[in-house]
Amino acid sequence: MLVVTALVAVAGGCAPERGAPDGSAERVELVVLAASSLTDAFAEVGEAFERAHAGVDVRTVFAGSQTLRLQLEQGATADVFASADEDHMAALKRAGLVESGRVFACNDLVVIVPRDGETPVGAFSELDRAHRLVVGAPNVPVGAYTRRVLERSGSVYGEAFAERVRVRIASQETNVRLVRAKVELGEADAAIVYRTDAMASSAVRILEIPPEVALRAAYPIARVRDSSRADAAEAFVAFVGSEAGATILRRHGFVTGCAGG
Repeated sequence: MLVVTALVAVAGGCAPERGAPDGSAERVELVVLAASSLTDAFAEVGEAFERAHAGVDVRTVFAGSQTLRLQLEQGATADVFASADEDHMAALKRAGLVESGRVFACNDLVVIVPRDGETPVGAFSELDRAHRLVVGAPNVPVGAYTRRVLERSGSVYGEAFAERVRVRIASQETNVRLVRAKVELGEADAAIVYRTDAMASSAVRILEIPPEVALRAAYPIARVRDSSRADAAEAFVAFVGSEAGATILRRHGFVTGCAGG
């Protein structure tokens, strides 16, 4: 399985069908565009899918969902799209670029701080003490979710608290891995990321977001409508939604059998 952790140029146009999931003579390369927060889980999912489908090579491209959506809108060739929110998937559906998506997993938002060293933030309620808070940009799913969390915090801790947190934002990144990296590198003393990304790092400590403020991110997946490997693409989507796929996702901290929220 080939994993591409930064978005590369994906050739435009449609390649001919080169085989099928049943292991026919020529191999099929299945291009999966997936949100950055799926990097670790989908690397394992792709390997498991290849073992179950002889003749298929999965090439996974990871980037912010908004970046992947733009690539598809500009004519990039791909077979499957997995987004970290339903808005970007819905936009592609309206444009006729993907089939109907379905939520296959959910994710929780958490605050992270450096694992070692002193930090002014010891709980979500102390987020307004951060010197340098890092979040996702507004068009990035984790950034959009973060803004909703801050809006909800105003009703619990007061609008003054929410505003004090907003003025602590020092950087807005284009995907959740970049948000996490700022804390890992000591360039921020707090950030808001997905639980799965926090769990994958030994350099950060998780601070829970209170239930009355927290929200859950929904992850939909769909076949790209113009995929020339439709059978393999549908098989991949089905695998992600199967118990085998769900087991892998749960191992990486995702919630399965959910409807978002």
